[in-house]
Amino acid sequence: MSDSHASGHHPGGNTLASAIQALTGLNPARCYQCGKCSGGCPMAAETTLRPHDVMRLINLDRAERLLGDPSIWLCLTCETCSARCPNEVEPARIIDGVRELAWKQGAQGAPREVKAFHSAFLTQIRKHGRLFEFGLILGYKFRSGHLFQDVATAPGMLSRGKLGFAPSNITGAGEVRAIFERCAAEEGKA
Repeated sequence: MSDSHASGHHPGGNTLASAIQALTGLNPARCYQCGKCSGGCPMAAETTLRPHDVMRLINLDRAERLLGDPSIWLCLTCETCSARCPNEVEPARIIDGVRELAWKQGAQGAPREVKAFHSAFLTQIRKHGRLFEFGLILGYKFRSGHLFQDVATAPGMLSRGKLGFAPSNITGAGEVRAIFERCAAEEGKA
C-alpha cells in the first residue's frame, strides 16, 4: 500500500478523516491550515509533525505516514493548539483520536517508553481506581527496561512524602474495574 493512499479500511469509516470523526465527533476537514495550532505548540521543536501537519495528513488520508510517526505520541495534550484554533477544530482531541487508532493497530510508531508508561498507568487505575505512584514507577521500569534510570531521585522523593509504598483504593475501585472489563469485552467484539 502506498504512503500516498494508505487508507484501506479504518475503524469507523472508509477514510482516516471519517474514522477520526467517528471516534471524536469532530470534523478534521474544518481545518484550513492556518498554522496557529503549531505556532503555539510547546512540542513543535521536538516533533517531525506539528499539529497542522497531523490535520493535513488526516485530510489527505495518509494513515501509514501519520500512524507510524512518533510525533503523535509526543503531544502533551496541553490543548494550546485547540485554544488557538480560530475554527474550533480541537486538534488536541483529534490527536488523541489518532493515537487511539494507532494503538488499536499495534502502535508500531509508539516509542517503547510510551507503551510502557501507558500500560503501567492503566494497570494502576484498573487495580486501585486511582494512580498509585510507586506501582506506576515499578511497572514502567520493568516494562521499559530502564530499571536504574533516575534511581538517585528516589530517596529525595521518599523523604518528601512524594512516593508511598502502600496503595489506597478509591471507594468505587470495583466499579472502575468493571468499566475496564466492559471496554475489554467491547474491544473483543470488534
